[in-house]
Amino acid sequence: MLVDVRRGFETRLVSRGEEYGPPDRPDGDEFLLVSYPSAVGDLAAYVTPDPGDGGRHPAIVWITGGDNNTIGDVWTPRPRGNDQSASAFRKAGVVMMFPSQRGGNDNPGRREGFLGEVDDILAATDYLVGLPYVDPEQVYLGGHSTGGTMAMLVGESTDRYRAVFSLGPVATPYHYGGDYLYCDPEDDEELTVRAPIVWLHCVKRPMYVFEGGERGNWESIQLMAADNTNPNVRFLRVPGHDHFSVIAPLAEVLAEQIVQGQIEVDEQLVSDLQ
Repeated sequence: MLVDVRRGFETRLVSRGEEYGPPDRPDGDEFLLVSYPSAVGDLAAYVTPDPGDGGRHPAIVWITGGDNNTIGDVWTPRPRGNDQSASAFRKAGVVMMFPSQRGGNDNPGRREGFLGEVDDILAATDYLVGLPYVDPEQVYLGGHSTGGTMAMLVGESTDRYRAVFSLGPVATPYHYGGDYLYCDPEDDEELTVRAPIVWLHCVKRPMYVFEGGERGNWESIQLMAADNTNPNVRFLRVPGHDHFSVIAPLAEVLAEQIVQGQIEVDEQLVSDLQ
């Protein structure tokens, strides 16, 4: 199991990522800048605040793409064709948390690239579940691009999420061409522990893997789909969309289903996305 392999694995890091400095402070009242405890120290995150209605609400941990160790502006409106903040969840009333991870922003620790960051996401989830306005039985995980790859690895390490949504991931970080990897890219052991394709059998809760039908990571995802025998994992290609335009319509549909408390995703649903 991935959780056991990760526990006993000692990585050897050979490079560092770019330094970005502290996270931006949110404008307005749509997000709070908080810190959550992790194994390497306190890490920064953005969280939507308590709506003040006395209720407990569904929530999602969302991992952004690119250098997902680092967080930045997720509150400025984005074009529908590339809304990497997945704002539809927040607009639907789903509590959102964007966690930075070790080595990102001005955080303690060092980037490991798809390894120790799994523990950071789990620690962020502990923080989220502890908020009095979050329903601990309705916590989801999602991410886009590198964040989608991270979401798969986290979902392969735990059954604590009601469902996992991975948009545009890759089968192995090697497919990023050396970007976002801080270990030796020629070391098979280092890559294996970071490769979602190897650990699909570990998924115990529903996991949905999406990609636009145009200009994306579908070829890499197809490798996982061909190798998969786990009915908990589904791979869905979204026609008429690319790696970025797929985010907004999917987030809208998934947010609506989360609020209704029932996730039903199939080929017909994704084929109808506008």
